[in-house]
Amino acid sequence: MLVTESSDTITRIKIKDREIILIGTAHVSKESAEEVSRMILEEKPDNVCVEIDAARYNALQSPNAWKDLDIFKVLKNKQGFLLLANLALSSFQKRIGKSLDMKPGGEMKAAIDTAQAEGIPFTFADRDIQVTLKRAWRRSSLWGKNKLFAALLGAVFFDEKLSDADIENMKKKSELDGMMTQLADYLPSVKEVLIDERDQFLASKIFTANGKKIVAVVGAGHVPGIIKWIEKLDMGEDSNVDSINVIPPSNRVIKILPWIIPVAIIALFSAGFFIHGAEKSLSMAMWWVIINGGLASLGALIAMAHPLTILLAFVAAPITTMTPMIGVGMFTGLLEAFLRKPRVADFEKLTEDITTIKGFWRNRITHILIVFLLSSIGSSIGTFIAIPYLTSLLS
Repeated sequence: MLVTESSDTITRIKIKDREIILIGTAHVSKESAEEVSRMILEEKPDNVCVEIDAARYNALQSPNAWKDLDIFKVLKNKQGFLLLANLALSSFQKRIGKSLDMKPGGEMKAAIDTAQAEGIPFTFADRDIQVTLKRAWRRSSLWGKNKLFAALLGAVFFDEKLSDADIENMKKKSELDGMMTQLADYLPSVKEVLIDERDQFLASKIFTANGKKIVAVVGAGHVPGIIKWIEKLDMGEDSNVDSINVIPPSNRVIKILPWIIPVAIIALFSAGFFIHGAEKSLSMAMWWVIINGGLASLGALIAMAHPLTILLAFVAAPITTMTPMIGVGMFTGLLEAFLRKPRVADFEKLTEDITTIKGFWRNRITHILIVFLLSSIGSSIGTFIAIPYLTSLLS
């Protein structure tokens, strides 16, 4: 492998009779999109590789796809957390794009549009963002999962205006890479998934793309890693990336953990009955309902849920905690969706509403997800408070 030219934005790599031209998008701006288009027109490559996956590209092409969202189906299929994480990521990207006067993914879209106009084949070179996030989730410890989800939510509720220095810093990377870098810095344990694996994935897709001249449009932060991996691939490294393009199975401990809690609660009630009699056991059950149900309903109250939803949270949480296959959030979310059905305007304004805290709270679709989330968190906190308290009642 021979790097024949390297500048702030362009790196040319010669591999035998092939040439790979890496365009490291050094700033998220209209000028960057124009530079990408100009390079493709000048170089007339055999293939254009872009740092975007098919799902993200389809989202760029169909900004109104949210109108087909079935919130009832999402909650019934236990995808509430995943949808909320996607909306959080989308919110971050859109707000950064606004600050930089550029739509998220604008450079990649410009590359694809130019390639299509010139009849040049193009390749989606990035890994599906859902696979990346799920691999990061599976790699995280319980504490790490909480930090990862908190970071995603922070992207929604962080409403501070970006300073000039922040904006200049963001111009050095794509809006998605900015999010991934922040998450990697916040959670070093998943840096390999968020950054290193994507370098490998991008390099493999670029290296195996058809054609003798390849133009690849990637975030500037990926260029060093891509060059390193292309050198390895040129030396005979396996280009197959299937092993990093799958979601690993759940840890056995994670699978067993939800069943440990109901077993522990039943054991405590039984111990109360055999040691102190039925009255103590009933007293413990009463406190279990008060603590678990009370904090779940408090979460729903903080989310400004309908009064009936708040009542349901109190009644359902102590029961659903004993049945790990379902959660209180599914019930509160479904009831809130029934009582306050999303309107046509909520679907039409969703992509705009998720860019502000007020909009996120006001839109009925995202408000349902907030009710789902906060009632679930309240129940979880209630469980971890109730178990030690119930244990103390045995002494």
